[in-house]
Amino acid sequence: MTDFCRVRPATAQDITAIAQIYAWHVLHGIATFEEIVPDREQMLERFVHITTQGYPYIVAEKDGEIIGYAYASSFRPRVAYRYTVENAIYLRHDLGRMGAGSQLLAELIRLCEAGPWRQMIAVIGNSANAASIAVHRKAGFEMIGTLAATGFKHGQWVDTVLMQRALSGGAQTLPNTADTATSSPAS
Repeated sequence: MTDFCRVRPATAQDITAIAQIYAWHVLHGIATFEEIVPDREQMLERFVHITTQGYPYIVAEKDGEIIGYAYASSFRPRVAYRYTVENAIYLRHDLGRMGAGSQLLAELIRLCEAGPWRQMIAVIGNSANAASIAVHRKAGFEMIGTLAATGFKHGQWVDTVLMQRALSGGAQTLPNTADTATSSPAS
């Protein structure tokens, strides 16, 4: 099967396109519980915060245009969670179900497995988000649970779905403690 798009590391020059993709999801979707669109500078600050901690941040391009992005970040701020990451994937709203999400997630997993992390958590907005749940399941994530009606957006209650996938042997292997810069985000 041919790849739908090209996946590469994100750069600061990609932030305008990333911000536009995310703005649609904030304004019209329920995959994010954010309700106020962050401006370009806020998105750049988030990008810098994530990448300076050593987490991967990638984009998908098709015909030279950014059509999606994904990143890993700290799952929770306490230091004992340092080997667990949370993933995020956002696609241009009109390009779902074409393979870009799967490509982004596969590359994100590959990059995280090259680091010290041993678990990846998907925090999916809305239990009816069948596409995201399917992409994660296809990539080896298991359903952990659903937190019912944890968000209220666009006049409706929205669930939070938790899925989890082991990285690099998961709990069967010890983390790579030689890479302490990326394994110890601020607590």
